[in-house]
Amino acid sequence: MAYGKWLVTARGGPEHMVWTKCDAGPLQPGMARMRVLAVAVCADDISVRRGNRPVLPKLPFTPGYSFIGAVEAVGDGVVDIKAGDRVAALTNFGAYAERIDWRADELVAVPDDVDPAEAAPLILDWLVAYQCLHREARLERGDTALVIGASGGVGRAFLALGQLGGVKMYGLCSGAKSGLVASFGAVPIDYQRQAFVSELRRMEPQGVDAVFNGMAGGYLGRGLKVLKPGGVLVHYGAPESMVALLLLIPRLLWRMVLPVRRKVRGYGTHRLGFDRMKDDWLHLFNLLRQGEIRPVIAERLPIAEAKRANELFELGTTVGHIILVADD
Repeated sequence: MAYGKWLVTARGGPEHMVWTKCDAGPLQPGMARMRVLAVAVCADDISVRRGNRPVLPKLPFTPGYSFIGAVEAVGDGVVDIKAGDRVAALTNFGAYAERIDWRADELVAVPDDVDPAEAAPLILDWLVAYQCLHREARLERGDTALVIGASGGVGRAFLALGQLGGVKMYGLCSGAKSGLVASFGAVPIDYQRQAFVSELRRMEPQGVDAVFNGMAGGYLGRGLKVLKPGGVLVHYGAPESMVALLLLIPRLLWRMVLPVRRKVRGYGTHRLGFDRMKDDWLHLFNLLRQGEIRPVIAERLPIAEAKRANELFELGTTVGHIILVADD
């Protein structure tokens, strides 16, 4: 069975993405073969292509951090899913393709009555926000939080889920994105014109309950300054290089072991385990079905136009998720 997929042939810009045709080959035991329905383009796709991550796949590779797909066939030993099921997975790589083989025990069922394009951002961006809010920081209604990088894909998910949970949210963003942050009921803080530490301390003299930082280690010290005693800073997102990672780890560990009243936690998507991810995905799918959440979709482009999708993402002018979808 022939199908199309994207290959990154060299580190750098989208010009190094090549659309190629290949044969699916035999399906291995324990695996499922899916027709890809939707893929959310994410910051990690761009960073890995450019070489800005501590651990990188060997060239050439197929990008795509997650997908929603329809099962076409299953290998020997697979009993929990069948052809025709709709599923999703967190892949890290490989989803910019018309078809993908993946371990059946790493798939989660997706309701048939949700739009695959709207469900696609839940697999990474919204999972990160949900787990940081509710599993790492364990915020409750009436708590306060600052989101650093509030206008990005994960940032918007933080704001939406925080608003849904009754958390008072502050969002660090550019002045041009202040209206977007405010549309989620959050209080925007313009990092270009305002010293966010003094501005937030003015509005919350006792400090906030949580700070969520996915930008860089440079925000670690300032983020801790706006926490109230007993508060927690959750650092998520990978550094841009192995050197940056090696510099960040001791800073995080030092803060974690110090007997201080303000805590630091490092979050990674796989650290909490698949069972918790599965539970949280099912919860997010249910919220989507009920209309409690609705990811904003800026663009829906065919999978064969992933190069253009990457170019749009890197421009940074779209408001909402860019989704690759099956041609039909």
